[in-house]
Formats: sequence, C-alpha cells, structure tokens
Amino acid sequence: MPVSQEQADWFADAVAQLIANLDQAILGKHDVIKLVVTSMLTGGHVLLEDVPGTGKTVLAKSLANSIEGTQSRIQFTPDLLPSDVTGVTIYDQSTGAFQFHPGPVFASVVLADEINRASPKTQSALLEVMEEGVVTVDGTPHPVGTPFMVIATQNPVEQAGTYSLPEAQLDRFLVKTSLGYPDRQTTVNLLLDASNRTRSDAVKPIIQASVIASMIQLAAEVHTDAAVMTYLSDIVDRTRQDSDASLGVSIRGALALARAAKVWALADRRTYVTPDDVQALAVPVLAHRIILDPEAEFTGVTTQNIVERALAAVAPPTTRVA
Repeated sequence: MPVSQEQADWFADAVAQLIANLDQAILGKHDVIKLVVTSMLTGGHVLLEDVPGTGKTVLAKSLANSIEGTQSRIQFTPDLLPSDVTGVTIYDQSTGAFQFHPGPVFASVVLADEINRASPKTQSALLEVMEEGVVTVDGTPHPVGTPFMVIATQNPVEQAGTYSLPEAQLDRFLVKTSLGYPDRQTTVNLLLDASNRTRSDAVKPIIQASVIASMIQLAAEVHTDAAVMTYLSDIVDRTRQDSDASLGVSIRGALALARAAKVWALADRRTYVTPDDVQALAVPVLAHRIILDPEAEFTGVTTQNIVERALAAVAPPTTRVA
C-alpha cells in the first residue's frame, strides 16, 4: 500500500524528535546521529569505529534510552563465551526439563562495546541474530523481537589483544561511521559542563518500541522507481569492477542501501526515493563491505575512494522507467 503524505509527515516529525533528543547528549554530531537513527528504522545495525573518548558508548546508550524498549550492554573481552551473549539451556531439576535462559542479546538495543576484543568464535555468535533476528540454542530458535538493533564499537588505534571483524560480520552492519572530535565551540561547551559524567542519563524515552516497529514497516512501503534501483545496482557493480578492490559490495549491501534510502526519503517528507538519497548514503552503507587489494591499500587507496569513484562513474537517471 502506497505511503501517504500524511504518513510521511508523521514519520519525519518522529525522526526529528528522536534526533533532537539524542542531540542533548551528543553535541555537534547531527549527521552521525541521523545515520544511526536511519539504521535503526531500517532494522539494521551500526558499527561505530573511532578513537577513544569521542562518545561512541554515550551515543549508543542515548539511543537505547530514547525508546521505551529494553536495552543491554555487552563488554566484549577475550574470555567472553558465545553463551554469554546468546544465553544457555540449563537443566531444571524441579521440573525435570531443560529451560532456556536468554542472554543479553535479547533486547531492543544491544550495545556491543569493543566488539573486536572478543574471539572470532564469540563474534560469530552475533551472525545469526543480526541477520535473521533469531538465536538458535540446542536446535531451538528463539526470536529476539522487533525492534532489534546492535550498536557495536571498536577502537581502530589500539590493536593489541584484538581480533579483526570477519567480512561476513562487517557485511551485517548496515552502517559504519565515526563521531570524530567535536569542533571548537562544541568542545568548549563540553568543558563548561565537565561535571556532567552521565550525559546519556539525561536522555529520556520519547517513543515506544512498538512505534519504532511500525515506522520500520512504514518505511518498507516507500516507492522506489526502477530507474533509481538500476542506478543503485550500477554503483554496486562498479565497486566489483574496480581494479583496487579484491571484493566489491555484496547483494546484501545493495539491499541495505535500498532500504536505508527509503528511510532517508521518508525522513525528508517524501514518499519516493531519489538518486540523491542513494548518493547521500552510499559511503557509510557500502564502503565497509569492500575489501581492498593489498597493493592498493599499500598505496593509500581507501574503500571510501572506491565508492566515490563508482558514484562519479555512474550517471544518475534523469527519467523514470515505465
């Protein structure tokens, strides 16, 4: 069923309120906050990669506080076990039956702090639930419900005792972004409020988890013209043809960009996707899914360069496809 303009206005107003609520804790990072909110309303997950002390954890906790759902935090360490994340089945002597005890992954918003510090075996415990929204323990599937979002953080500088995220896991993150250092005025404002050590606690719930689930469903109904989707497909294909890439964007990445573009359009009060929506989201949604050729990486080429070259090489459509 087509999305009405009234529904688009309601959606955009809700997104604006959510972003404004997060702005209380994360100052001067409106664009990054919008990306994270977009990911949540796409039903996707976010990887925040940045140096220490830039507010990655504060952003994740603030988003969790903004919705009236459940939240959990998992501090990833080398000795963390998969069952510490997903839960475990325990034999109950009083009933004579095995009973499943859910792990911290069963929450509306899950903060996976320093995800690259856990072993690959523990990291893989998130693969199924991030893709399918289900945790299978001892052959029994356990749905985590909707909304469900993983916000993972990692420090790209400190590599001692860390494990690189495998390509299959990176591909499950809708967006990879970073906060970066604040500008001069924002830094001064933070210093003046230095006594406030719990900025995320000031963020109060303003929207119910059930409403987030409805917004996810509504965004899925946004109209996408075949010409725009062909444009998106050509961009993805171009990343695969780039000589500096040993592996281009997967079909999962293309689908992620299409879904994110729908949310981006609806947040702009439009009931249809434009090439501008695709261009605005291409780098944060696609770049982390590309694997560079080792020689290209040595010469300083980045995955962002490859996406930008694809955008420059593919002309956006000027007419609709009948």
